Amino acid sequence: MSDSKKKVPKRRFEEFSNANDWELRKLMSVFEFPVSTNSLSRSQLNYDNGEIKSVHYGDILVNYDSILEIAKDRIPFITNGVIDKYKPNLLENGDLIFADAAEDETVGKAVEVDGKTNEYIVAGLHTIVARPRRKMAKFFWGYYINSSIYHNQLLRLMQGTKVASISKSNLQKTYVTYPDNFVEQKKIGTFFKQLDDTIALHQRKLEKIKALKTAYLSELFPAEGESKPKRRFAGFTDAWEQRKLGEVTESFDGKRVPIDSGLRVLGEYPYYGATGIIDYVDDYIFDGEYVLLAEDGANIIMRNNPVAYLTQGKFWLNNHAHIMRMIEGNNCFLVQVLEKIDYIKYNTGTAQPKLNSKIVKNIEFKLPQIEEQQQIGAFFKQLDDTITLHQRKLQKLQNIKKAYLNEMFI
Repeated sequence: MSDSKKKVPKRRFEEFSNANDWELRKLMSVFEFPVSTNSLSRSQLNYDNGEIKSVHYGDILVNYDSILEIAKDRIPFITNGVIDKYKPNLLENGDLIFADAAEDETVGKAVEVDGKTNEYIVAGLHTIVARPRRKMAKFFWGYYINSSIYHNQLLRLMQGTKVASISKSNLQKTYVTYPDNFVEQKKIGTFFKQLDDTIALHQRKLEKIKALKTAYLSELFPAEGESKPKRRFAGFTDAWEQRKLGEVTESFDGKRVPIDSGLRVLGEYPYYGATGIIDYVDDYIFDGEYVLLAEDGANIIMRNNPVAYLTQGKFWLNNHAHIMRMIEGNNCFLVQVLEKIDYIKYNTGTAQPKLNSKIVKNIEFKLPQIEEQQQIGAFFKQLDDTITLHQRKLQKLQNIKKAYLNEMFI
C-alpha cells in the first residue's frame, strides 16, 4: 500500500513501487499551445476527398476514444482545403486536442494524436491543441487527461448554461500529475491502450451478433404486405395470420405497483422499470414467465435499448412497462414481434407519445402456428443470450478500465 503522504497513485506497477514521487505541475508548464485551430463547420467538411483533414470537436466528444488513431479513425477532409493555408498549424503525434464546448460535462474531453505519418491534419471548430514541451511516452496523456482525476478540475472552470465551454486560459490553470520516469509513463499508457483494444474487440463482436440478429429478423418474419417470411425452418409452409395483441395475449397491467425509492428494501428479487432491472427488492408481485413492453413510446422510438424483454421467476414491476404473456403461444416469439413493431404509427399526436393499454391491445402483427413460434422463439432466445453475454463482458471491461483510471493516476 502506498504512503498517502507521498505523491504516488493508489495502484502502481511493482517495479516502480519504490520510485520517485510523481511530479505536480501546472498544465501550461508541461504543455505549450503553438497551434491555432480553425472554425470550419460540418458543411465545410467531407469524407470523400481532399488534401488535408480536420478534427471536429463533435467527433472528439462522440466518435473517438482517448487515442486518435490516424490510420483507423474516420477524420473528415476540408473541402477545397489548401495545404499552404494550414501548414503552420499541422498536428503532430503526441498532441492533445481538447473539445472546448459541449452540451454537458463532457466538455474538455481530449484525444491524443497517434500514428500520423505523412498525413496533413489540423484541429477544427471548438478545439484547443496542447503539445508536450518535451518527449513523453505515447498514450499516457491521452488516458490521464480523460480520467476523472483530471477532468474533475474542469467542472468548476466551465462557463455557460445550455452549452458549456472552457477557455484556453482556464485550461492552462489546471494541474497535472505524472511520473517523470519515461518507462513508467510508457507502461501505464501501453496498459490502457491494450485494455482499450480489448474493449474495442468485444464491441465489434457485439455489433456483429446484433447485425446478424437484425438480418434474421428481416428474413424470418414476413415483410410488409406479405403473409410468409423469406426464410423458414424446415416443415413450415402455412401463411401467417394477421392478429391483434389483445386477441392472443393476456394483460396484467392492473397489478403494476411502483415502490417509492425511499421505501425499497434490498433483496433478491428484480425490480423492473420500462428499460430493465432498476433495483433488487425483498418482495415480489409476479412469479413466472412474462413479456414486458416499455410504456413510454418516446423511449421506444428514440433509444437503442431493447423494446421488449422476457422475465422469468419472481419479480416486481413498476407502472412504466406493460406486462403480458401469450394465451396459447410462445413468449420468446412475442418478444421478437414487439422488437419489430413500427411504434411511430401508434403516436397519439402528443409531444411525448404514450403506449397506453388500449393502443397496445390493438397493435397488429402476423402470427404463425405455435410450433413455428417455438422454433423462431428458441432461435432468437439463443441469439439474445449470446448478445447479453457479450454485453456483460463489455460492461465488465469498461468497469475495470474506469476503476484503473481512478487508481493509477493522481
